[in-house]
Amino acid sequence: MAIVVISKSPPVLVKPSSDPATSATFDHFSLISLTSYDEPNVGRPVTAFLVFECPIDDPAETIRRGLSLALVPYYPISGRLTNFALAYDVFTAIHCSTMEDAGVPFVAASADAALRDVDLRSHLEELAVFYPADGDPLMRPLLLVQVTVFSCGGFVVGVTWDQAIADGAGMSQFLQAVGELARGMPSPTVVPFRHDLALAGMPLAIQRVDRLINSLQPSLLTLVHASVPYSLVTRIKHEFAAVYSGQPCTVFEAVTALLWRCRTRAVMSESDPSSPALLGFVADTRRHAGAKHGFYGNCCFLAPPVAATSGAVAEGDINDVVKMIQHAKDRIPSLYSASSTTDYDEDGRRLQELADTGKLGYCNMLGVSCWRNLGMEKADFGGGTPARVMGYMKEGMGRLPSCVCLPSVDGDESFSVMALCVKEEHAAAFLIELATFN
Repeated sequence: MAIVVISKSPPVLVKPSSDPATSATFDHFSLISLTSYDEPNVGRPVTAFLVFECPIDDPAETIRRGLSLALVPYYPISGRLTNFALAYDVFTAIHCSTMEDAGVPFVAASADAALRDVDLRSHLEELAVFYPADGDPLMRPLLLVQVTVFSCGGFVVGVTWDQAIADGAGMSQFLQAVGELARGMPSPTVVPFRHDLALAGMPLAIQRVDRLINSLQPSLLTLVHASVPYSLVTRIKHEFAAVYSGQPCTVFEAVTALLWRCRTRAVMSESDPSSPALLGFVADTRRHAGAKHGFYGNCCFLAPPVAATSGAVAEGDINDVVKMIQHAKDRIPSLYSASSTTDYDEDGRRLQELADTGKLGYCNMLGVSCWRNLGMEKADFGGGTPARVMGYMKEGMGRLPSCVCLPSVDGDESFSVMALCVKEEHAAAFLIELATFN
């Protein structure tokens, strides 16, 4: 691969192109209170990269213009987080009124090599703007954007955002709107909503799980990029259907079962086969929570962990592992039902007991999220949709070992996985397990 030099311009602050109050979607809130879905995500950065191989005219200026136009209906994204007092409590909100420093920092960059000659995974830290590691999430930008143009005319759009403003589906919706406006459409196809009084609150059981995970001792994790062949996923799906009388198995279920099994096998040397193995996966609950069409705030959470023993996951039938994941997915709607409170309270008590006895941590917990159907792969700034969507996870201390399934690429014969789920001493074993699964 070629050596590449990436040059960056100083950041400019992109503001809404006109007064948001004139927008049909302006809801007259200068302060938008964070919901129970937003609050756990304050200060949690997410970075995604959209890789475009087809050139367009002046990518940086085209996207900067589209961004400025999109910030009119999506005006909260140009705001800042702030605290406000109400009675005897202090709450966090999005401050949306006009401020001198409101807006989105935008960096135009260039690379002196062609996309096809560059291993982008080695340059991700140069292809986006990041928040300071020790920065205060209050009053800092909620979104950072960088557009890097390569010598071939292809370009990479790197976006980093504070997850308090939007989940992955919400940010995908916003990026699609930026693309539509950059292409000359008069308004976004989807009317955005950030303030939704009808939204059901995050279930208390989920809030307890989130607090529990945040209380765990972090482990030093190493980043691993893995591929899961289509042929293997297809085989798991077909075998599952044969065992369960034609019942379907989704790609997500097959890939998640495989990751859980292989990761558990890789770390088994540090755990007993009878020890617990727990899997949590991120679920988008817009439909269950009653979110309006176009709502782009947070409406996802880590579902209550699927519980098994390490031995059952590592050595049992993969079809049984898939079935456990399906059962957990089927339970999600009932989280919003008062009648299910007792069941989930019992789940919470078991988790707390494991944590209290030191049986919850690196060896037996895995979180999986999926970007395959979020919509980032549909963003189009004028030259078509991205050839690839990539993510960034910084190596270091993490409380929940995690894997992210990335969108597939047309013509590719595998699913890409970004994994921050193993310590360095287990990374090779994890990749070997994936490569030799049978």
